[in-house]
Amino acid sequence: MASNTGLTRSTFAKLSPHPYLLANLDPASDNVRSARSNGRARNESRKPTVNASSLSHANGSAVLRIGDTTVICGVRGETILTPNIPSYRASNTETELKEYDLLVPNIELATGCAPQFLPGGPPSTLAQTLSTRIYSLLHSSKIIKPDDLRIWHTAPSEELEDRMEEDDEDTANENRSVVAYWVLYIDIFFISFDGNPFDAAWAATMAALRDTKLPGARYDVDREMIVCSRQELRPLSIINTPFACTAVVFTGKETDRPTDGKFWLLVDPDRLEESLCDESVTVVVDCKDGYVNILSISKHGGTALTPQFLTSEQFLGWATKRWEEFNTAIIQP
Repeated sequence: MASNTGLTRSTFAKLSPHPYLLANLDPASDNVRSARSNGRARNESRKPTVNASSLSHANGSAVLRIGDTTVICGVRGETILTPNIPSYRASNTETELKEYDLLVPNIELATGCAPQFLPGGPPSTLAQTLSTRIYSLLHSSKIIKPDDLRIWHTAPSEELEDRMEEDDEDTANENRSVVAYWVLYIDIFFISFDGNPFDAAWAATMAALRDTKLPGARYDVDREMIVCSRQELRPLSIINTPFACTAVVFTGKETDRPTDGKFWLLVDPDRLEESLCDESVTVVVDCKDGYVNILSISKHGGTALTPQFLTSEQFLGWATKRWEEFNTAIIQP
């Protein structure tokens, strides 16, 4: 019997990735279903799975997996006294989270999660970009209430009487004040990397923050320091539930086959699809109240996607479906 000398699908995909993906998305026969190289439909995303409280040494943690992309996020809280904050102002109650750097995300890709991210190397451009995007979204989405990170102190009656004698009469209303804050260090590690890192990193961050419980904290006047008690754990009061949906645009321009300006929008791209596409878009939505609330839309490269398409019912429908998948996995396990 003659042996089969044909190339396998995976081998052909590695040798000619552009023609292979185009042949799957735009088959020559109408009887063949249009699909991506990984078998998914264009608007089909990988189902997320979440395991919370995975790290015993963190105040909150979660492991999130989307296909072959696996992320672990740990949240660690540390206290800082207000005298140690250079720009502290007692009247600042609107922008204190950002001005005092109370949220510190960090993304680590140099874990061997992919061939291009070897351990021991310096932070890559992608890691720094992802950290910046996570930092920006943490503040713009307002998922964390400033009061959850404030540590209050009520002055004893003896101390208040002494202060009233030295200062003016308004001191009587200042017996309760913020003496310290919690600083949340959000560390995000990629265990395996197969595309769509921002969606995975942000979802893992949301899952870890919802799992975070901070110890009860009080100010010790005699020792002039914060004393914490693990017997009085309290969770963060996170109300908003924004999630990200990323898609890339494939045009087939690297092939000899004419596409007449046609393009395909691929939701939740894997690593191969990201390497073949020059245009991407990420929309962050919150649908918890029954309607689509768009927090941000960021687009990079290309000219295929128009503003009209980015706000169309079709595109927002894909984003809403993705939000429901994350909401089911994280908020309603």
